[in-house]
Amino acid sequence: MAITGFLIGISALTRLALTVKSWNGLDGDYTSLPIAFAVGFFYDLINALYFVIPLVLIGWLTPKRFVGRRGYRWIISGLVFLLIFILLFNAVSEWIFWDEFSARFNFIAVDYLVYTNEVIGNIRQSYPVEIIILLLTAASVGSTAVLMKMIRRAPAQALGFGKRTLVFGVYAITLLACYKLIDNRLKQFSANTFVNELAGNGMYELFAAYRNNELNYNQFYASLDQKKAFTELHSLIRTKESHFTSQDPHSIERDIVNTGPEFRRNVILISVESLSADFLGCFGNTQEITPNLDSLATKSLLFTNLYATGTRTVRGLEALSLATPPTPGQSIVRRPANEDLFSLGSVFKHKGYQTRFIYGGYGYFDNMGYFFDHNSYKVVDRTALSKKEIDYENIWGVADENLFQLTIKEIDRTTKEGRPIFAHVMTTSNHRPYTYPEGRIDIPSHTGREGAVKYTDFAIGQFISSASKKPWFKNTVFVIVADHCASSAGKTDLPVNRYKIPLLIYSPGLVKPGQMPRLMSQIDLAPTLLGLLNFSYKSKFFGYDIFKLEEGRERAFISTYQSLGYIRHDSLVILRPQRLTDTFLPNFSDGSAKPVKANKQLVEQAIAWYQCASFQFGNGLMKTTSTTKVSEDYKWSAGHKTAQIN
Repeated sequence: MAITGFLIGISALTRLALTVKSWNGLDGDYTSLPIAFAVGFFYDLINALYFVIPLVLIGWLTPKRFVGRRGYRWIISGLVFLLIFILLFNAVSEWIFWDEFSARFNFIAVDYLVYTNEVIGNIRQSYPVEIIILLLTAASVGSTAVLMKMIRRAPAQALGFGKRTLVFGVYAITLLACYKLIDNRLKQFSANTFVNELAGNGMYELFAAYRNNELNYNQFYASLDQKKAFTELHSLIRTKESHFTSQDPHSIERDIVNTGPEFRRNVILISVESLSADFLGCFGNTQEITPNLDSLATKSLLFTNLYATGTRTVRGLEALSLATPPTPGQSIVRRPANEDLFSLGSVFKHKGYQTRFIYGGYGYFDNMGYFFDHNSYKVVDRTALSKKEIDYENIWGVADENLFQLTIKEIDRTTKEGRPIFAHVMTTSNHRPYTYPEGRIDIPSHTGREGAVKYTDFAIGQFISSASKKPWFKNTVFVIVADHCASSAGKTDLPVNRYKIPLLIYSPGLVKPGQMPRLMSQIDLAPTLLGLLNFSYKSKFFGYDIFKLEEGRERAFISTYQSLGYIRHDSLVILRPQRLTDTFLPNFSDGSAKPVKANKQLVEQAIAWYQCASFQFGNGLMKTTSTTKVSEDYKWSAGHKTAQIN
């Protein structure tokens, strides 16, 4: 009981602290707080049932004659200390996680547990971990002394094994019933996401996320008859330049036919870590933290209405390389059976390009190295740099300027072979702990997100300047896009303003500067880019070439690991587990959303996109065909025609 009381007390204090921290995000919904605390108390009790399992087992299995002996008391004291330390450590960890994601532990936290080196390293570089651990240890020792004194003073009578077994049986049945009958749905009672998160219990949410890290679409989400779903998808995905090539009703393979010469340009795709659109001056920011990107935007084709598919790097990489809507659970980058998929890299490789994925961190993180290495890219990561080539590094990777120096070196080397290159470059510096080399910009390192954004902007400007002096520059298309926004937290489950990202396509003399204001999804980048190059190819992409798409057919996808959003016209449809569907009228400026009556047609469209994407991956239909698999000895022909894109 003492540990249970301590757990509930710590959980209540944590909930209170997070409430104060998120007060502005409650948006006046203060009347829901008593319900949130009541629901939270219920989850605290459920969590306590799980948490005291070690103590219950010891109490059940320890013979009566050992109870009260010094050795037994030392064992109990040690276990109580450990449990108290875990509770206090969890409370601090929840604060840190909330500071980053404005949420209780969730699928992201489970994901991060796999990569303890990067995550612990990131925390150590962002917070005074040693001091925190020392304070937690001292607090745990003091709390253990107080609790053990209370335990010794409490009247107790050791029970025989039979009675202990009866008590344990009741406990076990209660625990099993909670496991089978209770999930984390009870906390989803408010339209305000912050209120719902406050109603949770961090430990319980971590356990729930671990149980649900793989979500079967048909099991958890609203679905259509399979034939109807694919019939709907075929009508949605059909475009004037494409022709379906398969009789399989579940296939979306199409011939994309563009007339005229293909433009065999080098393509450098830079996906920038956490670059929200509202960081850029050309999107209204007045902090002047992206001077190079803002200058570049005036010379580029700027896409002003593009939305990321998710909230994590692996989701962005999935969208940019596979052009598929996000499927519930983990990104495909992290899933089994993700080899030999039809990808942007496979198209370029089939066209005779050398393909690269260049990353400033270690490729094993988030399975990025394995994914790209098995999907038509050669992976180049920080291991390709010697110590003298690294000016600065943190736990996530080398400084972005060193990443771009590596990129320049790789392009120099490969273009000498006479074949064009497609390189996907992934930055890392715009990430907590927001550290970078001193003296590059006017904001000191480790002072916040704005400094990291400005440093990455500096590194991109330096890269473009260096590239402009290279012989391959005039024949190169530079694509700069974000992997996701800096924060996905908002007043609603899927705040649309937290998914808007910039996209610049820059190539002096090849791509005419201008703006594209039409609604776009991150999955549309690959077919749009290939369309600009006038490529004809077999496609299994779900994305559109925005320049060839008829007006009014635009749509976008946004998601968390569970909630799947579909934006069409002025509406947002959200699909959730338990086969729930909701329709909203979103505010694209502040992220709020007004519930409205469901539009059956839009809901069925949303279901068709997501259901068919999940089916395609689960049944191997995203795999490349023999016609798109190309060996490394593919010979580049110098006789291909070229022409100016503009």
